[in-house]
Amino acid sequence: MAARFALLHTAEPLQPLFSPLCFSVANVTVLCYDTAREAFPVDEDLISKKELLDLTGISYGQLYRWKRKRLIPEDWFIRRSTFTGQETFFPRDKILARIELIRNMKEDLSLDEIAHRVSPVPDVTVPLDDLAKHHIVTQTTCEWCRAASGQATLVFAEVLALSVIDELIRGGHIAWGEADIVWRALREHYARFAERPTTLVFVRKLGVSTCAMVAARQEGGADIEFEGEAHVVARMDLTAAAEALKLRLTEAGERG
Repeated sequence: MAARFALLHTAEPLQPLFSPLCFSVANVTVLCYDTAREAFPVDEDLISKKELLDLTGISYGQLYRWKRKRLIPEDWFIRRSTFTGQETFFPRDKILARIELIRNMKEDLSLDEIAHRVSPVPDVTVPLDDLAKHHIVTQTTCEWCRAASGQATLVFAEVLALSVIDELIRGGHIAWGEADIVWRALREHYARFAERPTTLVFVRKLGVSTCAMVAARQEGGADIEFEGEAHVVARMDLTAAAEALKLRLTEAGERG
């Protein structure tokens, strides 16, 4: 079955309906179904290998060496049929951000060390106060985290959760009373989704809030739909958010 998702952290338990992919959360009915899309949708902004090499100035050898060293994920190399035959494309924003990250790190770190840093779930521990100090999240968000968790340091999944909460709060999408839903979802489950393109969906109906993590597969995509009265508050690309966070943490480390 190609579609996968996790529906997480609501005040009421999931009640199965007629299918393993159909659930009721309080008064919200959630249907997750396979749409036979690709892991990177057709309309995603892609860049060809030739354009990438020309734009960044890296060589073919560098690109594939970084792939062998697992600095660039295998599923970012997307084979597509064109009028000239099979060509390789990449998700534009993700590959450009990753190349920038590698360049920023390779003066001080070996490729193996970089691979460790850019793994889907980097093994890093970050002091909570440093997140506000380096403007990764606001001081208010740090104070919420300290009160909610009692932690002074965070691992990567927790930093990602906090940065997502910070963005959703500042955008006016969620209230502080709902922040813990996102915190627990990413903190507990992000590692299982980290290697695939993943979207966080936050939904609210009749005052009941919950969120889902939707992960696509290369061999077939995933989609999620809610009944008409449910309001999708926000959708966030967790893959892009994680890549941006890795870059910001690296820059913060360089500044000390």
